Amino acid sequence: MEKMNQAYEKVKMLVGMEVDDDDHEAASSSALQDTNFIDDFNRNCTLSTKQRFYGFAICLAAGLTCTLLSMLVFFHPIKFGITFTLGNLLSLGSTAFLIGPKRQVTMMLDPVRIYATAIYLASIIIALFCALYVHNKLLTLLAILLEFGALIWYSLSYIPFARAMLSKIMVACFDTDF
Repeated sequence: MEKMNQAYEKVKMLVGMEVDDDDHEAASSSALQDTNFIDDFNRNCTLSTKQRFYGFAICLAAGLTCTLLSMLVFFHPIKFGITFTLGNLLSLGSTAFLIGPKRQVTMMLDPVRIYATAIYLASIIIALFCALYVHNKLLTLLAILLEFGALIWYSLSYIPFARAMLSKIMVACFDTDF
């Protein structure tokens, strides 16, 4: 029964619910050896539901604003790359407010989307590297195209069968055997 209470308390912490101090003290005194840094961090940094929605809305609005502002400097690929990538990072970070950073990282590293995540994060790094250090407009533009494609592929990994459907559509569009 005690293990059930401990598991229930951990689930409450992961979801961001308030943990009862009386129940938590009883559970934590017996499971002091089982705690780790992430559990302590989640316990001390929980946000209320209202705070989560505010954080999500602010981060998403900032991300969308940066993405839309990047269209104003579209013909300056270096500035475009920086603002577009910052918008993507803010939009990606906004979902961490809703589900929590630990769960988001777990979902991103899920075997179904591990490759999409790796390609998306690598394309972000490549785009920033081309924009900030290489200062080559063509390479920055190619990196942004890679980043945009990786963003679409990563986003589709959250919709069941969406990537398979897109793959079939692309094969049908570019199939030369009529």
